[in-house]
Amino acid sequence: MQESNFTSNNDFILLGFQSLQTFRTMSFCVILVIYSMTLCGNLLIITLVFYSKNLQTPMYLFLTQLSTSDIMLTTAIVPNMLHTIVNEVGTISFVGCITQYYFFAVSECSECLLLTVMSYDRYLAICNPLRYNCIMDSNLCIKLIIISWLISFSLLLSDTVTMGLMHFCGPQIIDHFFCDYLPLLELSCSDTSVLQLEVIFISLPVLILPFILIIVSYVYIIQVILRLPSFTERQKAFSTCSSHLTTVSIYFSTLFCIYILPTRGQSRSISKVFSLFYTVVTPLTNPIKYSLRNKDMKKAFEKYICKIVI
Repeated sequence: MQESNFTSNNDFILLGFQSLQTFRTMSFCVILVIYSMTLCGNLLIITLVFYSKNLQTPMYLFLTQLSTSDIMLTTAIVPNMLHTIVNEVGTISFVGCITQYYFFAVSECSECLLLTVMSYDRYLAICNPLRYNCIMDSNLCIKLIIISWLISFSLLLSDTVTMGLMHFCGPQIIDHFFCDYLPLLELSCSDTSVLQLEVIFISLPVLILPFILIIVSYVYIIQVILRLPSFTERQKAFSTCSSHLTTVSIYFSTLFCIYILPTRGQSRSISKVFSLFYTVVTPLTNPIKYSLRNKDMKKAFEKYICKIVI
């Protein structure tokens, strides 16, 4: 094949949601509002945790990192998605596409690891409360956060470099609203076996193993909660991890549906809907679950507002 049939510098064309072109203005407004609320909600969580001394505990520090990951995820995807909606189709450079994929993948990886760390934190708090403060001290908390981000940035770098070295055959049309792994794989005319092996290798420590650890943690947590003598104690213990459990259920089930389960026979529209859910909707629901239902967050917010107004 001639070199002119390859692309490493040309733009990719993003088709976005072609079926929603009739509702283009409404789609743009809805996604823009969701994106704005996501940024404000997650930035508010980060601000409140660092403002309030009562919230500077491991659980809330982990939550700030989850919010940071959500901000990275939506910022890597949504602005270009809005551009695609306005122009009916979008364009993105080869470098921009690979960069978008990298930060999207890093945010996904970090979220999986952070959710695992948060499940370990809940396990210690409920199953081993007397030793919780000794084990989950500030040093361990910071180490777990740093390790989660280092693993995410380093592991996904090799995967992204491999993808960046591949050739992509024309026409460079991506039937998606961002540069995801599977659509890019379909466009490649290079041997993708190495990349697929890398992805399988990466998925073990960042997706499969974390999911197993979370399941094991919650098996022990539920066993301890069920042994509590009173209903009030069981309800209080479960409320401390219900938001996290909801996030884990939604997040991992969506990822498994897109990347683990067989995609043959699955329409591209369904895949886009799943992707839209965990790239746009889930980052918005996290601040709602962790803040509106949390008394400590509400008190910190009231104090913060009073300080600004006064």
